[in-house]
Amino acid sequence: MDGTKGLGVTAETWLVVPLYNEATVIAGVIGSTLRRFPNIVCVDDGSSDHSADLAEAAGATVVRHPINLGQGAALQTGIDWVLRYTDARYLVTFDADGQHRVSDALAMIERAEAEDLSFVLGSRFLAGNVQAGLLKRIVLTSVAKVSSIKTGMRLTDAHNGLRVLRRDAAEAINLTQNRMAHASQIIDQLAASGLRWAEHPVTIDYTDYSRSKGQSLLNGINILTDRFFGRV
Repeated sequence: MDGTKGLGVTAETWLVVPLYNEATVIAGVIGSTLRRFPNIVCVDDGSSDHSADLAEAAGATVVRHPINLGQGAALQTGIDWVLRYTDARYLVTFDADGQHRVSDALAMIERAEAEDLSFVLGSRFLAGNVQAGLLKRIVLTSVAKVSSIKTGMRLTDAHNGLRVLRRDAAEAINLTQNRMAHASQIIDQLAASGLRWAEHPVTIDYTDYSRSKGQSLLNGINILTDRFFGRV
């Protein structure tokens, strides 16, 4: 998307950013993202540092959880807040640690508009530049295959946090899985909605910082096990 195309749509878009102890990077992430997305709500999930204050000072709206509930709970709070208090046409789920690219989010919204899609899911495996290690790639692709079987959706990346949700898709989400298993629950609920969708190639920028904050391989294996045996 070029420098002017799609600005009207981004004005109708809200980014939902779960936030937990990201004081090192959150001001930079918000500052750079606001250049293209003027509406950002960060859900501070009981951070013990100054993440919420820094996000607010950088220009984001901040909603606070008094205690840490987990990323799924933070996402649901953000989705509920946007649906209740704004007229947003689109919601974008966006990570606080700098892994996601604004250019990818813009391209996904442009595609949703052009193809009349209710939701667009980011996939790191369609971009041809997967920075994750071999074992993590195996776990992620395995989760995607199991999710595809369970939902009937042909997925290559079921646990990518960059998603574009049109308002009708956002209204179909009601997360009860507060921790990392929420990503599988989102897929299940979106699949059940029957809405039009697509996957879109994105790049996840893994840094030493984001790796230190990221989901452990063991946690990914636990999610795969739960997914396979149908407990999610």
